[in-house]
Amino acid sequence: MPRLFTGLEMPAETAMMLSSLRGGLRNARWIDPENYHITLRFIGDIDDRTADEVAFALGRINRTPFEIRLGGLAAFGNKKPHSIYAAVAPNPQLAELQAEQERIIQRLGLPAERRKFIPHVTICRCKGSATADVARWLAMRGGFSAQPFIAGRFVLYSSKASTGGGPYLIEEAYPLAA
Repeated sequence: MPRLFTGLEMPAETAMMLSSLRGGLRNARWIDPENYHITLRFIGDIDDRTADEVAFALGRINRTPFEIRLGGLAAFGNKKPHSIYAAVAPNPQLAELQAEQERIIQRLGLPAERRKFIPHVTICRCKGSATADVARWLAMRGGFSAQPFIAGRFVLYSSKASTGGGPYLIEEAYPLAA
C-alpha cells in the first residue's frame, strides 16, 4: 500500500542554498537536500488500484510552467514549533495547480485535505527543540531568499511510513506544457 503525495521538485541550486541553512539548532532533524520539495497534495496510504487511478487522472492536467519564488523562513506550530520551512511567495498558477489536484483526488473518492494549502519547503523537523532556540534561529536567518526558478513539471512521490523527511521516490512525472 503506497503512501503518496504530489509536489514540485527543487532545482539543485535552490537545494544547495536551502542546505546552507542547516545547523545551529539543537535537536533538529535536518531534511536531506535531495528530499526538498513543495507538497501540492498529500494523498496518504492508498491501495494499488487507487494509486493507479490517481496517477492516470493527474496525467490529464494541462498547465503551463510558472515561476516559483522562495523567501523568508518560518515555523509550523506557533506555541511549540515542530518544523521550520522556507516560504513560497503567493502565486496564482501554483494555487490553481494545487486546487485542480485537490478536485481530481476528491473526484476519485478520497477525502478532502483538511489543512489549508500553505506552499513551503520543509528544511527541518524540530519537535525536540526549545521554542526560544527556534525563535533565535529564525531571527538570525529569517531574511533568506533564493533565486526564482521555473516549475516545469510536478511529480507523484511515494514515501515509506516514517516520521517524515524522506526518502521520497518519484513514481510519475507530469510535465507542464510550454
